[in-house]
Formats: sequence, structure tokens, C-alpha cells
Amino acid sequence: MAIRLKRLGITSFTVYEAADDIGGTWRDNTYPGTACDIPSHLYSFSFEPNPSWSRAFGQQHEILAYLKGCARKYDIEPFIRCKTRVNSARFDDARGVWQLELRGGGSAQESASVEADIVIAASGALSRPAMPRIVGIERFEGTLFHSARWDHAYPLEGKTVAVIGTGASAIQFIPRIQPLVARLHLFQRTAPWIMPKPDRALTERMQRLFKRLPFTQRLVRHALYWQHESRALAFVAHPMLMKWPTKFSLSYLERRVPDPVLRAKLTPNYTFGCKRVLLSRDYYPAVSQPNVDVVTTPIREIVADGIVTDDGLHYPVDAIICGTGFQVSDAGGAPFDVIGAQGADLDALWRQHGPEAYLGTSVAGFPNFFMLTGPNTGLGHNSMIYMIESQIAYIVDCLRAMRRRGARTMSLKHEVQRAFNAQLQHDTQRSVWATGCHSWYLSKSGKNTALWPGFTFTFRRRTRRVRAAHYHFNHFGP
Repeated sequence: MAIRLKRLGITSFTVYEAADDIGGTWRDNTYPGTACDIPSHLYSFSFEPNPSWSRAFGQQHEILAYLKGCARKYDIEPFIRCKTRVNSARFDDARGVWQLELRGGGSAQESASVEADIVIAASGALSRPAMPRIVGIERFEGTLFHSARWDHAYPLEGKTVAVIGTGASAIQFIPRIQPLVARLHLFQRTAPWIMPKPDRALTERMQRLFKRLPFTQRLVRHALYWQHESRALAFVAHPMLMKWPTKFSLSYLERRVPDPVLRAKLTPNYTFGCKRVLLSRDYYPAVSQPNVDVVTTPIREIVADGIVTDDGLHYPVDAIICGTGFQVSDAGGAPFDVIGAQGADLDALWRQHGPEAYLGTSVAGFPNFFMLTGPNTGLGHNSMIYMIESQIAYIVDCLRAMRRRGARTMSLKHEVQRAFNAQLQHDTQRSVWATGCHSWYLSKSGKNTALWPGFTFTFRRRTRRVRAAHYHFNHFGP
């Protein structure tokens, strides 16, 4: 977003970053084996291809270096204020501006107040780690941490370790820590669907080809996009098409896990795609090793030296690693306190009705407030970069719309948001995510608050131009 603003000649903006450096999820998640599950040539900005990706699927350090390289190349670092958290944003009805309360880093934790005409929240949907709500977790006397806050100072060699959760992060770090630990107890609530990850090293010859003939990399990107986009047919339109990947995944499980007892534990009991499908070639071999046991009995409590399950078994451990995901849907709320027109409280609205927006970007009652990766922009089949770039184009067109009209603010009409979300929930009912499983895609009430129930090219078409009739424009003055 910052790069796009600067390329448009807009330089009166500031990026506030709570952490001490840029990078988002690729800065925070440094657990062993951190990597992307979307191919590198697709998980990158369309305007900044990287011919030097070393692998088909980017690893954490390489993606972080790419992001930092983009910041340097487009000279947006001077616009970024790190160690500065936005505590609140409050809209001034009388003047049509936003008042932001900031808290700086350091021991002083200095507070400051600034004004902004436009606020763009780009805090990310998966930015707040969710610790499990288990009785007694505060009593544990060993080492306890979340995978997104990995404790690299703690030596795992020779330790007895418990891992809670079998989501995307756990699937990646378990194969890396399994050879190190003396014993690994994996507490699994739900078995994930897993497909082999088609990762490979990209040769120097291929990298040279992409550098000398950039159109070849664009062809690869287009091919990858349509390969992934074709999967939307099964995800959002015809879930019965999932029978083929289901058979393949079960066959893969059978080939990699010969023990029938363990294989039964690792066999999902819900429709393929209802939860996030995971990619790995080394997870099944890792959990099949003699020093690993998969525990499917629910956890009753955590005690000072370990974990107790509902059947009364006690598992003494030195450390507990929580691969329990992030705060989304009901638990997510707003990224910070956002008070819109006439005192509308975004957090209160979202906690009452579930996170909701228009095209994941605008919210009725919150003038000049936009979001990137807002509600219902997540994907189960393609690259989020594509969705983010679509939203950026939409926000830029909103700025143009205000400029053309000489307006100070634009505010989404409530009826537009209601109609959009009614249709969105209707479309969700035909998707694979509505087949009965419990996932972070849906709220406790069953409302889809996370995913876009359609094709990504449909989302791009809808965000290409702003429909002025969807907004109220205000001028604030004579």
C-alpha cells in the first residue's frame, strides 16, 4: 500500500508498525521449518517479480528478505515508524478527521496523538497468537511458548516435549524438532488433511532464465495462478469434486504411515477442504518415529510438570509448544480501538455480529477507514497477495473518487454492507466450508467471517472500480 501511494505521488502518509521491524508474519514466525504453502512465484508482488527464489515454496528468511528488499528499492523506509503501536482511532464527526492515539516503544512508552484524513488498517488476520484455554495452563512450571513466539534460547535436545495442535505451523516444525527431542507427545484434537508438498530447489539455470527473459517468469506465475484458481470449483461451487483429492490424500496417508493404529488416528473425519488443507512430505514420517506418540484423548488440565488427559493419564514434560493458531472470527475483534461516526464502536459491532465489511475493505459507519485482509478476504486455494493487490487498487480508486468530488470523507452505506454480506453468507452455504466441520473460518454461530466464497478473479473485478452510489460523500465546509 505504501509503495502504491508513493508511486502515485502521494507522500503525506505514515506507516505505524508496532514491532521493531517490518515483515509481519514472516518476521514473527521463526519456528524451525517456517515456509509458505503457496509457490514463491505466486506469493510475491505482481510488480516486483523475484527471479532468484531458491525454492518452489519460499522459506521464512527468504520471504522476509524479499519484503525488506522491496521497502529499500521503493524507498518507503523513511515513511515507516517502528515500535509505534496504534492504541485507538477515533473519528471526529465535526471536522471529518481521525484522531489516532499512539504508544511508542522503549522504556518510557511515550504516548502521542496525531490526526489523519485516511486510516488504513493492515494489521493482518493472523497476527495475534491464540493460546489454548486449558485449565491450569498458568500453573505449568516448565517452558511454555506459542509457535509464533518461538523460544530459540530454549534447548530442545534430549527434552520431553508436548505439542498442542496440528495446524499449519505444527505440521512444519514437528519434523524439525522430532529428531532433537527425547520424547514428543503430540496432542491432536482434529486430524488435518495433508497432501504432499511439491517443493524443490530452483536451479541456477532456471534463475538465470528468469533474469534474462522475464516473460518466462510471468508465464510461470500465470500458470500457477490458474492451477490454483481451478481448485475453487471444488471449494466454493461443487464440494462433491473433493472426492478425488480425498482419495489421493488417503492413499498418501496409507503409503506413508504403515501402522494401522496410528493411521486411524491421523485419518480426518470431515470433508476434505472444510478446514485448511496442509502440505507436507515429512510430517507423516516424523510422527511415525518411535519417540513420538499421537494423543487424541482430550486434555483435562495442565499441571505443574505436564499434561493430564480426560482418561486420567499424566504426561510429564519439560516444555509445551502451542501450535494453536491465531485469534480470528469471534475471538478476533477489531485490531485496535476504532470509534467511527456518532460513536460507533467497531470492536463491539464485530463481537456482537461477527467481523463484517464490504469487500473486506470498507465498513459502514466508519468514514475514510479502510482495511487490507479484512473480513472475508481469506482464501483456501490461492495467493493472498492477489487479494491484497485487489484491495489496494480499490482503496486507491476510493481516494480518486473523493478527489474528483472534492469530498473530505466517504462513508459506506449500511444497506450496501447488509446486502453484500447477506449474499456472501448465502454463497458460503454451497461451499465446502459449510459441510459441518468446526474451523477458524467460521464463527461459533456458523457465520463465515474469514473466507471469500468465490473466485479470486471475481473479487478483483468487483474491486477494480468504486461504485460511487455505494457511498455517502461529505465536504465539511461552505
